[in-house]
Amino acid sequence: MTTILQNHYVLAVHDLDRSAKFFEKLGFAISLKPDGWIFLTRDNCMVMLGHCADSIPAAKLGDHSYFGYLRVDNATEYYKEIKAKGISIGHPLEDKPWGMREFSVVSPEGHRLTIGEIIESGH
Repeated sequence: MTTILQNHYVLAVHDLDRSAKFFEKLGFAISLKPDGWIFLTRDNCMVMLGHCADSIPAAKLGDHSYFGYLRVDNATEYYKEIKAKGISIGHPLEDKPWGMREFSVVSPEGHRLTIGEIIESGH
């Protein structure tokens, strides 16, 4: 069976630079800027931002504005780092009954991303 080696998120945005700055605050770095796009990477994750001026704004998508879940090795430290940078928190850091310590962030355009760390074995 084929192994998935990496995941990439593709997001439609109205303001490429503003959205890229948000991901840079999350620790991502711009890796490529083809016309109409900005690709950002951090560790084994890539976010591909595509300029889509006519798309429905993510903030108007409700629950559908969630686009991904990043599993990290230290959610508490990452949460502190992100809060210090003034990033909008969707849900504060919390231990969940499914064995994860997690929180969510919201981009300036309304894309929501959950970030979590395994705190109980078996996951």
